[in-house]
Amino acid sequence: MAPSKSLCLFWFSLFTILRNVALEADARAFFVFGDSLVDNGNNNYLATTARADNVPYGIDYPTGRPTGRFSNGFNIPDLISQAIGSEATLPYLSPMLTGQKLLVGANFASAGVGILNDTGAQFINIIRMPGQIAYLEQYIQRVSQLIGQQETDRLISQSLTLMTLGGNDFVNNYYLVPFSARSRQFALTDYVVYIITEYRKILMRLHEIGLRRVLVTGTGPLGCVPAELAQHSSNGECSEQLQRAAGLFNPQLQTMLDSLNREIGSHTFIGVNIRQTNLDFISDPARYGFVTSKIACCGQGPYNGIGQCTPQSNLCPNRDIYAFWDPFHPSEKANRLIVQQIMIGSTDYISPMNLSTIMALDAAQINV
Repeated sequence: MAPSKSLCLFWFSLFTILRNVALEADARAFFVFGDSLVDNGNNNYLATTARADNVPYGIDYPTGRPTGRFSNGFNIPDLISQAIGSEATLPYLSPMLTGQKLLVGANFASAGVGILNDTGAQFINIIRMPGQIAYLEQYIQRVSQLIGQQETDRLISQSLTLMTLGGNDFVNNYYLVPFSARSRQFALTDYVVYIITEYRKILMRLHEIGLRRVLVTGTGPLGCVPAELAQHSSNGECSEQLQRAAGLFNPQLQTMLDSLNREIGSHTFIGVNIRQTNLDFISDPARYGFVTSKIACCGQGPYNGIGQCTPQSNLCPNRDIYAFWDPFHPSEKANRLIVQQIMIGSTDYISPMNLSTIMALDAAQINV
């Protein structure tokens, strides 16, 4: 399906803005924390089942080969790096992350993790959040040996960070099995309060370490992904339970971020409403050039939502017309729509300001 004329004009305007932002960027380091939505290969170096190192993952990546990204091509961190005029960050566990490459930043994310340490318990050997933060501290030591402590402090304070957590705390914890340990311990409303409280501790630790611009994404519409449709849907309707969970989590996350910013006295934490962006193309896929937002491009069973994406899976010939690449993860095109709203979206999508505004403000302060 050809994109509309208005959509083409929108993309042209977006590229113009991104080019200008890239010109203003001061080669800031970029750090990534979180789960499979943002993991770009750390789990390839771990003995775990939570990995994307088999074909057809990476089929649309420039090399045409799997990279560890849970995508047919670029993921959200890649596209943010492109937008701010930076190299893509390497996985922290990559042996190539040495020397000057360290100054680009690092991706610490690990598929399967959540806010809670018991999330993703079925995946052994993943880098849970205490481990990701410990790797950041190790990274800082390595960089200080390279450029000195003063320049390292500057690099950290002027960096940009992306944090993506929360979805697995529902999908791979609370609702993983009927009567899970956490669902017996907490009613859903109390569980959301609990994980928000724990998330706050993680974010405060990042602030204590020195990070000052942290994009924090909420969850997508968890009940609408092909994996959930395959298990719970009879006519393509989203799972009510998981939709309720996301509906409770996301507003409380933004409230917590606003509270943290007031406490700190700066706009350190930026809330990214990924749920709304996803709902846009899920509710009206044709508007964004998608033929379907229910069926995964790669998978098997109803909605291609059963199991993992493997060489034996059904594979669509045109990934650009599918909103979902595999049973859980957006396609590269959908990731581009998400990053579009991160860059230039209104406060309905990113609050208190979008990344283009942040880049302009920070460039002005650095140049004063």
